[in-house]
Amino acid sequence: MAAIFLPSALLSISTSASTTPSKPPQTPSLTKATHLAIQSSKPTLTNLTTSLTAVAAAAIILSSTPPPAFADSSAKYNIYYGTAASAANYGGYGGNSSKKDSAEYIYDVPEGWKEKLVSKVEKGTNGTDSEFYNPKKKTEKEYLTFLAGFRQLAPKDVVLNNLALSDVDLQDQIASAESLTSEERKDDSGQVYYDYEIDGAGSHSLISVTCANNKLYAHFVTAPNPEWNRDQHMLKHLHESFKTVGLITAQLNQHQLT
Repeated sequence: MAAIFLPSALLSISTSASTTPSKPPQTPSLTKATHLAIQSSKPTLTNLTTSLTAVAAAAIILSSTPPPAFADSSAKYNIYYGTAASAANYGGYGGNSSKKDSAEYIYDVPEGWKEKLVSKVEKGTNGTDSEFYNPKKKTEKEYLTFLAGFRQLAPKDVVLNNLALSDVDLQDQIASAESLTSEERKDDSGQVYYDYEIDGAGSHSLISVTCANNKLYAHFVTAPNPEWNRDQHMLKHLHESFKTVGLITAQLNQHQLT
């Protein structure tokens, strides 16, 4: 505002000094104009400060809210000890604390999940040894099946097809799969595992298969797609937690065969 009023004011003062020395400069108008310019700048600074404060507060609130993808990162688990008992020796439903010493395999179970009673019929027909499920969505579950008489793993596609023979849900999932991947890995002791991931039209499954102690063990983690999208971090943990324990591994059996 000073750039607008000063030149004319200085010209007026200079002219007055040369013609009429006794006439005082009109300083009241300059003072008033300068005063108005300062007053008009205060609301702008105040609004800017308020806006910056609001933006900073919003950033703090957003940064303190955990992203949904990691909502299950603090999930707690219990270890399940499975004995892979035959149908003839099946003792029924109960806690697993006494099974620890005789366990053939272990896997993690989320806190709050329920154990399903496996009947002798299920154990005898498809080899189901243990099963747990989310009580809020019973089709979100993990379970293990085993078959005796297997000293080593067959090729990956053969193993998966054989598992599907006694599992209708797995058959349907494979038939409608949008993608199906498989890979082979070895644990620290050299035991071979096959890992499968099936992205079906309505559900998602992770399967881990291995041979030990003349048995084939298959660990399944499966969930409908909405639950998979929500809980995949936890479900992948369950899949990776499965392993056999206290057994002669399939890798050693292969060496004995050769």
